Amino acid sequence: MVIILFASCSKEKTETLSSPDGKTLLTFRLSEGNANYEVQKNGIDIISASRLGFLLDPGDSLCKGFKISSVSTSTFDETWQEVWGEETSVRNHYNELKIDLQEEAGKQRFLTVVFRAFDDGIGFRYEFPEQKGLKKFEISDELTEFAMVNNDSAWSIPAYKGVYYEILWKKSLLSKLDTVTTPVTIETSDGKYILLHEAALIDYAKMNLYPKEGSTLKADLTPWSTGIKVYAETPFYSPWRTIILADNLNQLSNSRLMLNLNESNKIEDVSWIHPAKYVGIWWGMHMEKYTWSQGPKHGATTANMKRYIDFAAEHKIPAVLVEGWNYGWDVDWVAHGDQFSFTRPYPDFDIDAIVKYAKDKGVEIIGHNETGGSTINYERQLDSAFAFFQAHGIHSVKTGYVNPLLDKKERHSSQYGVRHYLKVVETAGKYHIMVDNHEPVMPTGWQRTYPNFMTQEGVRGQEYDAWSQDGGNPPEHTCIVPFTRGLAGPMDFTFGTFNFNNPVYPQTRVQTTLAKQLALYVVIYSPLQMASDLPENYAGNPAFEFIELVGVEWEKSIVLDGKIGDYVMTARKDKNSGNWFVGAITDENSRHLALNLNFLDQGKKYMAKFFKDAPDSDWKTNPYPVVIEEKEVDASSVIDLYLAPGGGTAVYLMEI
Repeated sequence: MVIILFASCSKEKTETLSSPDGKTLLTFRLSEGNANYEVQKNGIDIISASRLGFLLDPGDSLCKGFKISSVSTSTFDETWQEVWGEETSVRNHYNELKIDLQEEAGKQRFLTVVFRAFDDGIGFRYEFPEQKGLKKFEISDELTEFAMVNNDSAWSIPAYKGVYYEILWKKSLLSKLDTVTTPVTIETSDGKYILLHEAALIDYAKMNLYPKEGSTLKADLTPWSTGIKVYAETPFYSPWRTIILADNLNQLSNSRLMLNLNESNKIEDVSWIHPAKYVGIWWGMHMEKYTWSQGPKHGATTANMKRYIDFAAEHKIPAVLVEGWNYGWDVDWVAHGDQFSFTRPYPDFDIDAIVKYAKDKGVEIIGHNETGGSTINYERQLDSAFAFFQAHGIHSVKTGYVNPLLDKKERHSSQYGVRHYLKVVETAGKYHIMVDNHEPVMPTGWQRTYPNFMTQEGVRGQEYDAWSQDGGNPPEHTCIVPFTRGLAGPMDFTFGTFNFNNPVYPQTRVQTTLAKQLALYVVIYSPLQMASDLPENYAGNPAFEFIELVGVEWEKSIVLDGKIGDYVMTARKDKNSGNWFVGAITDENSRHLALNLNFLDQGKKYMAKFFKDAPDSDWKTNPYPVVIEEKEVDASSVIDLYLAPGGGTAVYLMEI
């Protein structure tokens, strides 16, 4: 039921909208011609009066002098099926309030604000209808605010420091934040959570936030090199601004508000789209065993690729990623990415022989297109690159943009970057190519509309454990990212390292136990999961069995317990087998967690296989011991899990 309240006086007009369960209330208010909104949940103020509107250029505002020209409401309720995801189906149930505003004087332009209230939060966006007074225009500032009532703590990363979102997330009071990118995860004083982010970022600039007054956060759009934030032409739509409201971490993680605000699937035939685990020569390159470029240590050779294909086939790993196979790596490719050819293999990489060998072994090849940030060069070759892969039976590609600026001038998260990334995904779909995008713009749910957009980096991942001068990712890092970056979309974190010795940077290493490396396959979600280490480091290690077993397509996902930055325990039900997997991880502190198996089917017995830390395991001093045990369990079982410092436990639950 939509609850609409319309109050009118000479100076103020008010409209309200409730969520389907009636717990969340959105209030729109037009006061003295200025538009703002407020949010409450369970009668408690969450966001106080917050500004709406734009500056089109410094002397032309579209934020005041409005009147309401019309109001409409609607209710929508559907359940749609995910091609892949953290569950099989998603309910999309919301009430909508659409408010058409018009300037009372001057150009009398129109601006529409659309609000949608879900049980798990609020989404709103701006629409610029086609009109005489506004055709082509520029946005110099979006004035949207989130006036948070309380100065709570938030986990965030800065927007303009570092590159590619590869920064450690930190906790700070809202009022003390830098200019930060979204998502921003807020922990309230009463133990609840608020997530500020956006959905359906299409032909627009990425939204960042900065504290304006106290705990009020204001939108800050990533600019073009010209200083303009957005170039537009009516009709035009902003992304959805999203406010997720959750009582606990499980609700926060299982909110599908962002996906629901994206358009439905545009790819009719999805039979070629499938999640997978993969291996590759990538970690060997960081260990300087291999090089991307030609030479005596070239990694992407025919012989080496066949060796990796053999390993994948033996261990039922569906795919092998190849990097450094094409011309362009022999120059300073970060500075000269325009030298890359995406259809010309190096002489020692026989692509026809490799693809045939892989096919005979039941293994797929994942291609690689590093661009060095030269999007112009990549777009020039885009169709030929994907046609080349398609002709060779390759249906996945990892793309890369290692350069602080695209084409040496534009930020990755600018409208320029957003346009490019979407063009790549759309073009890839035409050639039945799945995309794993590294150095991306922050995810906003495109995978619903384009399910070939599988996963992205955009996180300080496992590669930092190979060469980062600060020693690697601290143990708490993976206890933070599931509830920050992970809430934006899948992460290609590339864990699975079994040998922590680093011959290149001895002071840098993986700061986990081996058991935690296994647990991460359940805790951190991606439909493409890499077993990142060298095959010889897996040889003869019984712990590798968990990587062979663990799924990548899920029917259901549950955060069983957790505290951001301290520990996480997640359970997922495999979509294909119906078996369950559990991953539990901790920070630098050891701890005991109670694993309550009440999520299992009542009346059924399961054989639980535990891959856990030994009593004397420690990420610093003794990271390798993994104890493997089996035990019969059911839905009434409660298991005590010991997690060593920097450690974890991985559990496989098979119905018997």
